[in-house]
Amino acid sequence: MNISKRVATAIFTATVAFTIVGCSSTPSRESTGEYVDDAVVTAKVKAAIFNEPSLKSSEINVETYKGDVQLSGFVAQPDDAKRAADVARGVKGVTSVKNDVRVK
Repeated sequence: MNISKRVATAIFTATVAFTIVGCSSTPSRESTGEYVDDAVVTAKVKAAIFNEPSLKSSEINVETYKGDVQLSGFVAQPDDAKRAADVARGVKGVTSVKNDVRVK
């Protein structure tokens, strides 16, 4: 019976170790937690842009990777592109903003 407890403990320990390693991030891949965090940041940035009356949120795309936000799309005025980046920078969780928004 003692051997079966040791085998069960070893299997449990191996399962936990594989789970932890499987959920860790690499330089080219996000962990599960980072992916969820980035999804939340993306949603917050989109909401902030939507709530900005001078911006058309349907024309601005937002992508987030490890807290770095990339904006792309088209706006009518150069000031709108700058405003979109300023709004994104004001969102909690954003570490940097790459503004690829273009003027039509």
